[in-house]
Amino acid sequence: MLLGKATAEGTRRYRERHRKNCVRDHFREVGNLITSSIGLGTYLGELNEPTNVLVTEAVIESVRRGVNLIDSSINYRHQHSERSVGKGIQRLVELGEVSRDELIICTKGGFLPHLNQNQADWFYQQYIEPGNSGINMRDLVAKEHCIHPEFLWNQINSSLTNLGLQTIDVYYIHNPEIQLFEVAPEVFYNRLQAAFKVMEDVADAGKISAYGLATWNGLRVPPDSKDHLDLARAKSLAQEVAGNKKDRFQFIQFPLNMAMPEALVAPTQKLGEEQVPVLEAAYRLGITPIASNSLCQAQVVGKIPEYIVSAFGDDLQTDCQRALQYTRSAPGLLTALVGMKTPEHIEENLALTFIPPLKREHFEQLTYSIVDVLKIMHRGSDSWTFEIANLSYPSTSLSA
Repeated sequence: MLLGKATAEGTRRYRERHRKNCVRDHFREVGNLITSSIGLGTYLGELNEPTNVLVTEAVIESVRRGVNLIDSSINYRHQHSERSVGKGIQRLVELGEVSRDELIICTKGGFLPHLNQNQADWFYQQYIEPGNSGINMRDLVAKEHCIHPEFLWNQINSSLTNLGLQTIDVYYIHNPEIQLFEVAPEVFYNRLQAAFKVMEDVADAGKISAYGLATWNGLRVPPDSKDHLDLARAKSLAQEVAGNKKDRFQFIQFPLNMAMPEALVAPTQKLGEEQVPVLEAAYRLGITPIASNSLCQAQVVGKIPEYIVSAFGDDLQTDCQRALQYTRSAPGLLTALVGMKTPEHIEENLALTFIPPLKREHFEQLTYSIVDVLKIMHRGSDSWTFEIANLSYPSTSLSA
């Protein structure tokens, strides 16, 4: 087990060591930590040993090339992703190339982590049959998801073992909006509050430093959608649970890419009497946003119109680079996550560490062009509900 956690001193040391290989704006501040504007994601991949090796090598090479934020989940490849990440970190530390306090390690819990044809049976055998917990079968949603406090505590301990760490820097409750398909909103927010209570307890115990919500639809869909998450309400619950001390609900994660720009332009969140995009809501609530699915799982490759390709300029050579550059340049965003395993993809994506993020005016112009294309593509689709009058961005020191 590696002792310690990400620290101000450690992450600044990492930045200083990589200044000669990375442009200044590649690194950003969150609280007292320094993090890279590109993070390594570990979601996809086959469930086999060759993929495990690729993930471990990707961790090592990414950290060597200026990436100090790594994201995983206990259910990614049924715990193998976390274990592969842990091996990569361990090897880097053993080689003396990095210290634990220089890295920001993030993972998630909520989905059942085991490969099993009948996960409900596995859940019953693990948590109900022994008769020594307060969990019941009603706590299992969609036969695969649970946010009961005892389940989350167990999952955090399992993730710490998988990763070989004393402390996880950011722990997310994974896709909590799935609960809303089976339980009423009041029941859901009561469950979320109980989950936040255990997150605060686990943080007090030194097992995590901060927590958040990692979502897919919840923060991007309109307020009348069944799986909509109210970020202000969630933050209020965390503050209530924390009592007299500052709550540790400090991060959110959601998809943001050239094909899914809702976090920028869709006013899905209510703050007082205003409806604002989730990026702006997060800034006002003091929550740090991180983007997942930055390349839209490579679905944008070969589909970016030529006039938008030209608008990126001559520094970028591939559609993957353009897509990642777009996401990492979103004002207020801390880090854009990208999954990469092969040396070729790592080389392609991390070429951006030599290139500054887009300036705000350039980013806004590109966003208007991208939204125009998407409005044409989705014309007549009930799922495309944006009303775009203008783009409203928070002013934040995290942006270029």
